[in-house]
Amino acid sequence: MKLFGSTRSGSRLAKNRKSALVQAAASSGGAVAAEPAQARRRNPLKPLAIVLGILLLIEIVYFVCIYSNNSFIAKWRTIYIETAMDTLSHKWLATAIIPPDIIEDVMDQRRQALEQQIGLSSSWTKEEEDEQTEDEAPLTDEIVTDVEVIPEVNPEEVAEENFYQLFYEIDQPSLEAYLAEHPEVLENGWDNLYINEAGLDDSGTSIQTIHGEQVLAIDAKNQVLLVRVSGSGYLGVLAIAKDPSRLSVYPSSQLGVTGEYIGTIAENHNGILSITGSGFIDPNGNGNGGILAGYAMCDGTAYGNAHMGWGYKRIELHEDDLFYIKDASDPVSEDTTDAVEFQPALIIDGTIVVDANCGWTGLQPRACIGQSDKYEILMLVIEGRMPLRSTGTHVIECAEILKRHGCMQAMNLDGGTSAMMYFDGEYVTKCSNQALASGRPVPTAFVYKKAQ
Repeated sequence: MKLFGSTRSGSRLAKNRKSALVQAAASSGGAVAAEPAQARRRNPLKPLAIVLGILLLIEIVYFVCIYSNNSFIAKWRTIYIETAMDTLSHKWLATAIIPPDIIEDVMDQRRQALEQQIGLSSSWTKEEEDEQTEDEAPLTDEIVTDVEVIPEVNPEEVAEENFYQLFYEIDQPSLEAYLAEHPEVLENGWDNLYINEAGLDDSGTSIQTIHGEQVLAIDAKNQVLLVRVSGSGYLGVLAIAKDPSRLSVYPSSQLGVTGEYIGTIAENHNGILSITGSGFIDPNGNGNGGILAGYAMCDGTAYGNAHMGWGYKRIELHEDDLFYIKDASDPVSEDTTDAVEFQPALIIDGTIVVDANCGWTGLQPRACIGQSDKYEILMLVIEGRMPLRSTGTHVIECAEILKRHGCMQAMNLDGGTSAMMYFDGEYVTKCSNQALASGRPVPTAFVYKKAQ
């Protein structure tokens, strides 16, 4: 008789117990593993709730951006609307998402600003050099000797002094450092100093202006200086042409049929420098630049009629080589030699006549022309619609750039894809449509002619 059973039966009992424990554990684990799946099945609306939450957040942001009176939001809403509405093919960026009454309120600001410019006109004149008076004559009791001592004159020093008087904007130490690295620039003397690093593939010089701007080109013979202008989100070129008597407006050779590129117009008229002139009729953005918008005078020949658009201004170049700005509806002055019409005026008699409420705060490619208190011609082009390079700027910024250079009279010109500058055989600004290397054909261009 065995009291505790056989070893074999004990082994079977242990195995049975182990099997029961494994099955129990498996059953318990399966229940635990099944719980998350059951929980997921119990929350089928969670993804939908997330989507609805995101849509609600977007709607809240939309209403804040569209209807908020916060000054920061209102400013950028206005800039966005004007930027879109100033284009021909991208107005939908505003009209598709912004209520018409909001757009109308913004554009009404521009109409009010134009109304404020009506009647503003230039009234400056050239300051005559003071003639020597009798009081300035040599005193009679001065001792006059028979031998007149004539100091020795170094022609090169005189030429250098004249250069710095003409190009007073140049920072002299930075130019001297550049000349030390590039002595060949002075091989033909100061009167013929020529530096040109303004091309689109060039990076500009190490020379600075007294305003801290980078110098791109100096042409002493033709009396032209090109500088880089830049700011928050924009890049451009300011050309300073010293002799206003060499500026004229010239038309496309096929005006009335088709326009021409500003470089072509410049080459046809012995030009060293040019920018766009008049606007043109551009139905659906498909115009060819041949139909002049408004009136123009080109080197004494009149074209077109006074602009029918409300609030337009005319900038006239008179026989005294001064710019005068007036309403496009006013008669053309008898001594006008060249003129174009556009809007708005930027500076009249040294006063900036545009501000943050002017209705021209859209960020766009810009072209402007003006004249300084030293009678220099100022040509400004700002590139735009290229987010990685330059988005563009508003006319207030253009006015401030020109004012920094002593501008007395200035007007905004046709911008967008027409905003281009041409210097000495090449374009020095990029078109907002990069497929158009030369910009668009235009009816007229401001051309600064080469020295004879």
